Amino acid sequence: MADLNVCASPSILTTLGLGSCVGIVLYDPFKKVGGLAHIMLPDSTQIKNNSNLAKFADTGINKLINDMTKIGANKNRLVAKLAGGAQMFSFKSSNDLMRIGDRNVEASVKMLKKLGIKILSQDTGENYGRTIEFYTENGDLLIKTIGKDIKII
Repeated sequence: MADLNVCASPSILTTLGLGSCVGIVLYDPFKKVGGLAHIMLPDSTQIKNNSNLAKFADTGINKLINDMTKIGANKNRLVAKLAGGAQMFSFKSSNDLMRIGDRNVEASVKMLKKLGIKILSQDTGENYGRTIEFYTENGDLLIKTIGKDIKII
């Protein structure tokens, strides 16, 4: 949680327990270099004195790109997949602050669009958690959810 990592094929990146958090996968299919960020919050500008870039959609995506290019990825070839961003609890209030999962997804999509990175697929929203595994060898994102079939996007 609030972490990221990068690797080259044939490695696998995984993160556990995506509830309202979003797993952002970036991939260079030519070099087979992948990166995965487990972001917790949409916007770093709302927090003072934060040093963990992986915690936020805006700074986490930029750090992921920088780390990936250091091991051979080309920013112009990157594509994305997203998972998570669930609404884990029901609230009577329609307060925007309680929509953290939706806000995380929206911020991630907005940042990727701003950077010109195409989103190939996503499995986001709903009301259940996810564990994901990203396979750099073929670009598959495997999604595991308790009580549901395994999904590959």
